[in-house]
Amino acid sequence: MGSKNKLSKFSDNERFPNVIQPGRHDILDGNFQLLAQLPDFFNPQKHTVLELGCGKGEYTLELARRFPEKNFIGIDIKGARIWKGAKTALEEGLHNVLFLRAPIELIDLIFSDWKISEIWITFPDPQIKYRRAKHRLTHPAFLNKYYKILEPGATVHLKTDSEFLHGYTQGILHATGQNILYAQHDIYHAGGYPPIVKEVQTFYEKQFLQQGKAITYLAFQLTREI
Repeated sequence: MGSKNKLSKFSDNERFPNVIQPGRHDILDGNFQLLAQLPDFFNPQKHTVLELGCGKGEYTLELARRFPEKNFIGIDIKGARIWKGAKTALEEGLHNVLFLRAPIELIDLIFSDWKISEIWITFPDPQIKYRRAKHRLTHPAFLNKYYKILEPGATVHLKTDSEFLHGYTQGILHATGQNILYAQHDIYHAGGYPPIVKEVQTFYEKQFLQQGKAITYLAFQLTREI
């Protein structure tokens, strides 16, 4: 039953106008141009915000509802996950939302001709084991990719239940002289950060809060390559 359900979602993604699914080889070979694949309703002239590892798109959708003057693109490799966000966006008539099924490690190639104004990284896998370090979404290799596609002065947000990933990221930012705007170890027992950080909650965040876990937050600007 689960397999049939996934196949149905994959089929929907193929016909959804707000889902773009480039082939890995097309991206690597330079044969994919995102701007040429945009649906007519999506205005590329607006400031564009990315959510990396967006899952079902809770953050992407809520930010798009609150800030209709901006574009929002949710990126995830799991097609069955982004199906939910894409379907909801279509049902609500949100014309400032897209979902991109693609590997995040290719983000600098995907957005090579498009500058991004903001990035949200919401509850990524912390990849705690040392041999998995290169897969952390705040590893220096990833941060350098973000630096290439971000507008000058753009903000990157990291929201996570992992104290390890929070500390790891903060350490890299301090060591490389990046600009840290906010650093909170428990946003539900502290202030001094934008209200939107607490007002929008993902499915996993709600679960973590029920378990009594602290939710951490970092906001920073990348001032140079690492």
